[in-house]
Amino acid sequence: MSRAVNVNATPAEVSAMCNKHKATISAIEALPAGGTRVVLMNADDAAVITKAYAKKLLATDAARTPLSTRWR
Repeated sequence: MSRAVNVNATPAEVSAMCNKHKATISAIEALPAGGTRVVLMNADDAAVITKAYAKKLLATDAARTPLSTRWR
């Protein structure tokens, strides 16, 4: 299982859900078309968050912001 999860929620909402479930975030970013991509520290945490957001999951190939524009 991938550690990355794309969710139809804001980064703040995803962060709060991860805190609630004690799932450790490795990386988090807002997606250009809406939603959030979160990478968890391990597959077990990813499974917990996937289950918590079962009805709000986005396609795993959701478009992301190019790396060169994330740090401007």
